[in-house]
Amino acid sequence: MDTWRAGVSKKGHFSPQILISRPLGRRRWLTKVFKAILVVVLLVTICINVMFIMDTAGRLKEEALMAGASGSDAVDADSRRNSFRLQESQPKALAIEVLSSQSKVSVSVDGATILEDGEEHKGRGIHVLILNQATGSVMAQRTFDTYSPHEDEAMALFLNMVSDGRIIIFAIKGSKKLPIRRSKVLHKKDEGTFQMKQPARDLLKRLGSRRSQAIGWRDMWAMVTKKGGKMLGESYSKSTEFNTWGAPVVLRVEVPLVPVEESECDWPDTDENRRRRHFCSHIEGYGSVCSCADPAPLIFNPARLPNSQVQTDNFPVNDVPVAIIASNRPHYLYRMLRSLLSAHGANPDMITVFIDGYFEEPLEVTKLFGLRGIQHTPIGIKNARISQHYKASLTATFNIFPDTQYAIIVEEDLDVSPDFFSYFSQTKRLLEEDESIYCISAWNDQGYEHTSEDPSQLYRVETMPGLGWILRRSLYKEELEPKWPTPEKMWDWDMWMRLPEVRKGRECVVPDVSRTYHFGASGLNMNSYFQDVYFKKHSLNTIPYVEMRGIDSMKKENYEELVISLIKKATVLDHSKSPCEESFIPEKKGSTFVMYIKMEEPKDFGTWKQVAKCFKIWDLDARGYHNSMWRMHMKGSELLVIGVPNSDYSKFKPSNVTPIYLERPKEKIKSIIR
Repeated sequence: MDTWRAGVSKKGHFSPQILISRPLGRRRWLTKVFKAILVVVLLVTICINVMFIMDTAGRLKEEALMAGASGSDAVDADSRRNSFRLQESQPKALAIEVLSSQSKVSVSVDGATILEDGEEHKGRGIHVLILNQATGSVMAQRTFDTYSPHEDEAMALFLNMVSDGRIIIFAIKGSKKLPIRRSKVLHKKDEGTFQMKQPARDLLKRLGSRRSQAIGWRDMWAMVTKKGGKMLGESYSKSTEFNTWGAPVVLRVEVPLVPVEESECDWPDTDENRRRRHFCSHIEGYGSVCSCADPAPLIFNPARLPNSQVQTDNFPVNDVPVAIIASNRPHYLYRMLRSLLSAHGANPDMITVFIDGYFEEPLEVTKLFGLRGIQHTPIGIKNARISQHYKASLTATFNIFPDTQYAIIVEEDLDVSPDFFSYFSQTKRLLEEDESIYCISAWNDQGYEHTSEDPSQLYRVETMPGLGWILRRSLYKEELEPKWPTPEKMWDWDMWMRLPEVRKGRECVVPDVSRTYHFGASGLNMNSYFQDVYFKKHSLNTIPYVEMRGIDSMKKENYEELVISLIKKATVLDHSKSPCEESFIPEKKGSTFVMYIKMEEPKDFGTWKQVAKCFKIWDLDARGYHNSMWRMHMKGSELLVIGVPNSDYSKFKPSNVTPIYLERPKEKIKSIIR
């Protein structure tokens, strides 16, 4: 009989059961130890938390008892938080540094540059920066070229529109040398105060300046002041000689900030005022719209159009989209929108402002009135950029309103008459009833205060006036959009629309008295001199409702009959006199006069431009004519000017009348600093 030995089999091998049981027992023991440790840790944690809760509850109860015993002398958690808030809202001071020099201006606040202009040939004049007196944020930035006429007036208007309490920073930049020869004298258009007249200087003095009366030719100047408060700092450097600039000036001041509550108005909580509050908290220079006491309204309730105009129209004008072509001229846009929204029949839901570029302020102005605003990425440069902006705006308008058959187009620098929409409502049908009509415009190129007087009268003209006009969808989609000038072509969009191959013999209908008024004095193709000479004295209808007469007579065949009847009954003027003489047009109100001028072929506008100069109307090119004939009012009578022999109406010229011929005078060299 074999003897048994633990862990060894009969064959001498170890038993597998014995080999496995030993490591399993050791693992179980370690697991039990680890679990016990975890339980101890958990119990300790629970005890600590319970003790903390009990201690906190006791202290809170004790504080409550003490607060009850000491009354108002106790300071609770809320009062401590309020104390911290008050400490945080204590006014701080801004460290402002301003540089004024011949070639550069800059402004920094607490070491951060917020304005820097050192670009050559740009930025000449007085730079103005408006800061929020509570936050120090920039609320407005403007540059006024006070070398040019009327810019000082624009600066004064802007400053008067700034709210009291705002921080205003001024700095002059002279710009780089830009030589222009006049009468053998080299003049440089690089001075910043040449056209700053006394009223503007007086305003600066009222704002605290001690140097405004002394600032002169090529002087440097900087000032920091608070509107309605005290002047905080001013620095001045005088030019010692005519051909030199004053030394650069650096002005450093510390400006204390005020609590936010002092910089805001307590308007009632309405949708209108919420838009106002948002706008006025970070945009400045809009006058009464941000007035605390008497804010200008942002909601308009214009009169509706007469039912006779709306009920019989398949596409009533108050359902026609209005595209406003805008850029970065927010004050122009603000004025234009107030005018448009006040016109009878205005429908805010149909108005879209198209902004050329991603500029903040024009979009904020748009939102202020609760209107739709769309920003476009600029394409091209100069005239090509404007042209592409027009195309993008028109395309977007017809996409936003896919069912509309028309669109009204206006620019941001136009006022509109009270009957702007009524005018289009009455005349719009001509676009459908007469294929020879290209567009209907609210603008008359010859409609000056002394050459227009009948707001109910209409004309047909071969040139496309623009400046407020209505366009058919079919014309744009089928003809204009596919052939629109591409970005590399530096063409004016309106000049392109006047090309014979684009216009195709069609004409536009215009009123005798315009329904828009061009007030913009700055832009790519505009300055204050140009505005004064050619636009300032244009007439604008102010009558709320005018019934247009002779609408059907604007149709092609009817208009020819009308013109011929006018010529036949007209009195021929004395052609021995010069059109420039005051007595050329007799003082006989209610009459019809006709004059004949030399015009050998369709583009022979030499004499006409000289006649236009005599009449003090648009004389840079020929506009507003029909079949080489111009119509207008002079001294209360209707006047027709017919180009001979080019016009078909030449056959009505009496044989004994010699057409007037005026030569262009030779240009005299003017020794004027411009």
